[in-house]
Amino acid sequence: MNAGGNLDQAYEDGNALGGPLSEIFAVDLTAAVSRCAGCGATGPMARLRVYDRAPGLVARCPDCGRVVLRLVRGPDTAWLDLQGASSLAIPLGPPS
Repeated sequence: MNAGGNLDQAYEDGNALGGPLSEIFAVDLTAAVSRCAGCGATGPMARLRVYDRAPGLVARCPDCGRVVLRLVRGPDTAWLDLQGASSLAIPLGPPS
């Protein structure tokens, strides 16, 4: 068993975060490069394993299983927890 506990349940890849995060941010964050605070692994957010059976979305590092991101949306508020990411590099493209 890895550090994340029982991760044998079905999950989606990090692309499942694209729609929900686009409601909050003006850029597509699935291409952003995150660094796991647990193991230091880096990669695009689309690589994260996203679980949606909780109240909201939980994205885990595919290497160590640690929670990198939590997103919960209410009627008027969204809560985004990035405590498990030590950094997030967001590609902005050329200035317009």
